[in-house]
Amino acid sequence: MTAPASQPIKPPALRPGATLAVLSPASTPKPDLVQRGMQRLNQLGYQTILSPHALDRGPLYYAGTLQQRVADLHVAFADPRIDAILCTRGGWGSAELLPHLDADLIRANPKPFIGYSDHTSLHCWLHNEANLITFYGPMVAADFGREDGIHLQSWSSSLTHSDPWSLGNESGLRILQPGSAHGILRGGCLSILTESLGTPYAAQVADSILFLEDIGTKPYQWDRMLLHLRYSGRLSGVQGIIFGDMNQCVPPEEADYLDKAILHALRDFAGPIAIGLRSGHVNAPNVTLPLGVRAQLDLAEDAPQLHLLESSVAK
Repeated sequence: MTAPASQPIKPPALRPGATLAVLSPASTPKPDLVQRGMQRLNQLGYQTILSPHALDRGPLYYAGTLQQRVADLHVAFADPRIDAILCTRGGWGSAELLPHLDADLIRANPKPFIGYSDHTSLHCWLHNEANLITFYGPMVAADFGREDGIHLQSWSSSLTHSDPWSLGNESGLRILQPGSAHGILRGGCLSILTESLGTPYAAQVADSILFLEDIGTKPYQWDRMLLHLRYSGRLSGVQGIIFGDMNQCVPPEEADYLDKAILHALRDFAGPIAIGLRSGHVNAPNVTLPLGVRAQLDLAEDAPQLHLLESSVAK
């Protein structure tokens, strides 16, 4: 794999009236939700350009062939009209793109890349190969296309501001294991992260504050995948862990059971552990997380705080 530069590349901040490329690196979205999401983005003052294959149906569940999806992503990075790249939805398919992506092209044209779920594989590749800070955040159809789908404060703080900022109880954070830790914010969808182990595209999470979330994942499955991460050695350099909102995994009456399963799986982990951060698969305003920036996780008493210690975008 390509050795990244020592300092991460911060993409340019989004300015008023910025143009966003809307594309589908994985599965086919519902056109009406894409249209609704683009209308919401337009209402927020952005311009949008729909990539040529964003609404393609097939082959199978993919939004176009492998070559078409790679081309849409490369064109979006290379096109000087485009200020940021926003995915329509997840599903499955982003991992197919990884051997075919051009790191030199992307490093030469850094832009915010925004998405979650299946796009965890793209986040990892963009960190490993292009050393680019990326954004685990709301997507066009999945979030901008629904009422109250966007946590606007974190979107703005991540993509337009140059000052440090913080998330606390208002973002859903609560404490599972107290403590304090400093590291680089990394992570994404747990099932995608574990499936990458043993490949050249596995996440590099040493010295990290590791964010983990998923959908439709039962307590024993969380236990199993966390054990997989432990046995792979990936957790040995992790300083702190934040789990996402679990309402898309278990009903409220099973939340305590899931907490216990996680703590069982991480019984030898000494760092702080938080849960409930509403980023990724949520049925609430979706929090945008900049991946690749320095962060501080402080879990004391009843005031959990995730401090983003630096800007994630260049001025």
